[in-house]
Amino acid sequence: MTAVTDEGTAPAGSPAPPEDRETDGPVPVPETGRVPEPGRVPEPGREWNDGLIARRAAAKAADPGPEPGGDDDVRPPQVEAYVPSGGPLRPRLDALRELVGLSRARLDGDTLAEAGRVLDEAAARQRLSSRHTVVAIAGATGSGKSMLFNTLAGAQISETGLRRPTTAAPIACSWTDGAAGLLDRLAIPGRLRRRPQPGGADTDEALQGLVLVDLPDHDSAATAHREQVDRVLALVDAVIWVVDPEKYADAALHERYLRPLAGHAEITFVVLNQIDRLPGDAADLVLDDLRRLLDEDGMALGEHGEPGATVMCLSALTGEGVDELREVLGRFVQERTAAARRLSADVDAAAARLRPAYVAEGRPGLGERSREEFTDRLAEAVGAAAAGQAAEREWRRNAGRACGTPWLRLWRWYESTRRPGSLERPVRPEPPEERPSSRQSVEQAVRKVADEAADGLPGPWAQAVREAAVNGADGLPEALDALAERSGAEHAPGGGAVVATGVAGACGVAHSGRVSGKPPRPKWWPAAVLAQAAMTLLQVFGGLWLVGQIVGVLEPGYFTPALVMLAGIVGGPLVEWSCVAAARGPARRYGQEAERQLREAAAACGRARVLDPVAAELVRYREVRERYAAVTEISTTGG
Repeated sequence: MTAVTDEGTAPAGSPAPPEDRETDGPVPVPETGRVPEPGRVPEPGREWNDGLIARRAAAKAADPGPEPGGDDDVRPPQVEAYVPSGGPLRPRLDALRELVGLSRARLDGDTLAEAGRVLDEAAARQRLSSRHTVVAIAGATGSGKSMLFNTLAGAQISETGLRRPTTAAPIACSWTDGAAGLLDRLAIPGRLRRRPQPGGADTDEALQGLVLVDLPDHDSAATAHREQVDRVLALVDAVIWVVDPEKYADAALHERYLRPLAGHAEITFVVLNQIDRLPGDAADLVLDDLRRLLDEDGMALGEHGEPGATVMCLSALTGEGVDELREVLGRFVQERTAAARRLSADVDAAAARLRPAYVAEGRPGLGERSREEFTDRLAEAVGAAAAGQAAEREWRRNAGRACGTPWLRLWRWYESTRRPGSLERPVRPEPPEERPSSRQSVEQAVRKVADEAADGLPGPWAQAVREAAVNGADGLPEALDALAERSGAEHAPGGGAVVATGVAGACGVAHSGRVSGKPPRPKWWPAAVLAQAAMTLLQVFGGLWLVGQIVGVLEPGYFTPALVMLAGIVGGPLVEWSCVAAARGPARRYGQEAERQLREAAAACGRARVLDPVAAELVRYREVRERYAAVTEISTTGG
């Protein structure tokens, strides 16, 4: 009886020819992804890349098929296209791809490497056959995995014996044609591909579509063997772990493989072999202890109809329990969901590794309180309150000038010429570099708003928010200083009106309205000026009348001219006081308006330079957080 391989025929019950027998080590695979020819050794250090293999497999799938008139049963296509399932895998992969694309500018390549590998492997697997299920048999030295492999195949395909290690390279057995692309992806050369021994019709029918791969020992002393195990385990659709009564609790197996692959429980079989060596009920006790260890590893067990790993015991030597494994394996293969389950578990594992980079501890963002505090600090730095007070004083000063008595105004002018700060003796402004309080206040405000916005964010996104705030604040103190200087010049005595767009232009933003300028004259000021002029005329008329009586030009009568003069003297200050009282309310409102306008100009400057870039980073984080939620199939608020 012969076994037909993908590249020829070989006796099913005899070992491979001497030139094909693998006794010196694993099959080296070049970097280009080509399967090495027998006897050819590639350059050392080159690793296998499945990208080209997948493309070659896709090219084979596009082959038009056999020649016209050929028999399809004799020459079936070597690769069958993957048929996507209607499950949630496709949306999750799309979400993961979008997530990686949106995160490349914020996360380093090492963080995204595993997610990128999962996407590449998913794309490679979905280009290949969906009617085949690739199952690897893995185990420790002497566990009997090769014997179990031969028992399931019904032929002596994988070499067994006392020599260790016996299996030096992966050997594949395919129950149906069309799996060449999958085996190319695993880098298994054609000389190590076999077909099972034809058996009963029920047996062959149950395992149609199965591709069984016998792996080297995962605890082999040869490092290359362990590397091949790790490489193939990352590519197969399912795995059968074969353990024996002596090594079922081996820490190397549980810590290196079973515990990290606990999320792949639905595609995992754990088989306790060699139960023929256990007397009485010892097999049940060992099996219960094996279940306990798997539970401690975090691997769910498929018991009572729940999804999880399949745990069973058998003896590959005597055949006890093998039919049960064959039956379970047949149902598993016929479901044709192993590949999708494997890819879904890989996405889960990648999402779990990415969780610290996307899941925040709370609800990060900038609230109204944080924005108000930031605006208050900028207003303090630009001197908005002082500018408002200066505008109020300017209003009152103008009211005093318009409604004050001429004599008092003359005296005030004389006094102003003698003290610093007047028009005649202006105070030299302090250079900006000698006023560090404003810069320190702005820098402190930027740091605080950045810390509040980044609070609870994952590390990379918190760093991005802080960088956006710091970069945006570059030049903000200077812009606010220019804003404060222009505002101070406007409120100086005699300062003219300046449109706010010009002031806010120092910050690079536009702002409508007037920040300040010369206070407007109310409608009642002309009446007050006329009343003050009348009081002055009364003083002058009464004084001249009194002087004329004293010098004898007019008839004596001092009471009337004194009364007229007194009315002018008393009425002048009274009119001035009335004007000051009437101007108090408008002056206060004008000062508040000037403060508000300057505050808004500073707030617009801070918003354009700091708050908007920070908000943009927060929006970007929320977008990737939604993509991550789609990958993990949880709600955005579910964390």
